[in-house]
Amino acid sequence: MPQHSGVGGSSGFRDRDGFGGQGEIPFHLGAFCRLNDAVLGKSRGVLSPPNSLWPHSAGWFRRLLHKPKPSSVESLKSSHSTSSSPSSSSSSSAKSSRSSPGTSLATSSISLSPVSALDISASDSPRWDKSYDVCICHSEGDMELVEELVSYLEGQPESFRCFLQLRDAVAGSAVVTELCDAVQNSHCWVMLITPGFLQDPWCRYQMHQALAEAPMANGRTIPVLKDVDRKDYPRELRNIYYIYMALKEKSFRQIRDTVMRYLQGLCQSSTKRME
Repeated sequence: MPQHSGVGGSSGFRDRDGFGGQGEIPFHLGAFCRLNDAVLGKSRGVLSPPNSLWPHSAGWFRRLLHKPKPSSVESLKSSHSTSSSPSSSSSSSAKSSRSSPGTSLATSSISLSPVSALDISASDSPRWDKSYDVCICHSEGDMELVEELVSYLEGQPESFRCFLQLRDAVAGSAVVTELCDAVQNSHCWVMLITPGFLQDPWCRYQMHQALAEAPMANGRTIPVLKDVDRKDYPRELRNIYYIYMALKEKSFRQIRDTVMRYLQGLCQSSTKRME
């Protein structure tokens, strides 16, 4: 039998008995079919297929070898289209994100709940169940910074209601009573932890009242650390994340967003209970 001596450009046939003279016979379809016809039909007694079937077999083999392979081309096209579709979708999403960068920022920073600001300020909102949205716990030495914070919060579109002790405490009332009432009548408590806060026993007292009111730290207590080493952070607040005031404007926004999140969650919980 002839033997195939290789693949690709070096393909050819060599007869063990010296058929074909010297070297290899270049691969040719017609020669291959004639060679197989001669071998199968005439040599060494091998039975050849019926004459009615062999031409069909040879024709099928020719078509198999000469038939183009569109499937490979189509597969390349399909793979190209498949690989290009994610890039096109990503480019379109990138274009949309570039066209409206403010949307994602607003969504990530403020719109953490489906409840809108209008729902928070609605007449039947649970926000109005308490007299204040925020109680600012601070020492007397930080009064200037606290006034800036209160002015910022009260000037927001939501008009947050802030309790400021020197402004809102009832004249003639006991200090303990005023501090306790301020905690109980406020949704959130901002603890402005400064060196003066750590040395003021009334600040410590109000902090303990707030922790007793909401021991589970569900977003109502908002510690703000300023000019205090982390090692001096009160142990009572170690299970609560704090805001480190490095940039005043940024810290004010964080405080505002934290209060907003709590009020949104409060309104959302109230809506679910009503449903």
